[in-house]
Amino acid sequence: MPYKAAVLTVSDRSARGIREDTAGPAVIERLKQAGWEVVRYKVVPDESPDIYATLVTWADLGMAHVILTVGGTGFGPRDITPEVTRRVIKREAPGLAEAMRRASLEKTPYAMLSRGVAGIRGHTLIVNLPGSPKAAVENLEVILPVLPHAVQLLLGERAAEDEHREMQQGMDVDVDVHEHTHNHHHDHHAHEETAEDAQDQD
Repeated sequence: MPYKAAVLTVSDRSARGIREDTAGPAVIERLKQAGWEVVRYKVVPDESPDIYATLVTWADLGMAHVILTVGGTGFGPRDITPEVTRRVIKREAPGLAEAMRRASLEKTPYAMLSRGVAGIRGHTLIVNLPGSPKAAVENLEVILPVLPHAVQLLLGERAAEDEHREMQQGMDVDVDVHEHTHNHHHDHHAHEETAEDAQDQD
């Protein structure tokens, strides 16, 4: 079963027909290349009611496993996509936005000005992407490998939950080994200091 995605471009000028939306179609093309089925695409202005109504409708009707918004994540006075998204989602997924910003920072310092968020409503994951075609696709590339696993977890698929649990246990083991090695080194160092102190006292 192919995973389903929906793309919502948020742009005043594109919504009014002043400028053609190129970022949304670029994201759609990349999704299709990755084997995703794009079931919805829409362009709305930078208006809270339009963004909110579309995200809620698509998520609550289960139209897509993942909704990607494109645009409205910057510092402009009408860039409100993150604020509206936070009103829609019930749980945040900060790791996705953090990963995209971290990867983008390797290309440009302006990446730290992106305010995009990601989160969950019901069984749907919603992720904010920047508005330029290049940046939108580059950010999508960062999270694309983990999106199928995210969908599986949201759908409560047992195999995905077991895999996720095993990964977490593996991370815990790595942490325990590191702490044990660090503590052992610290104890050994402390023992050496005690021996040195004893020699000094002699």
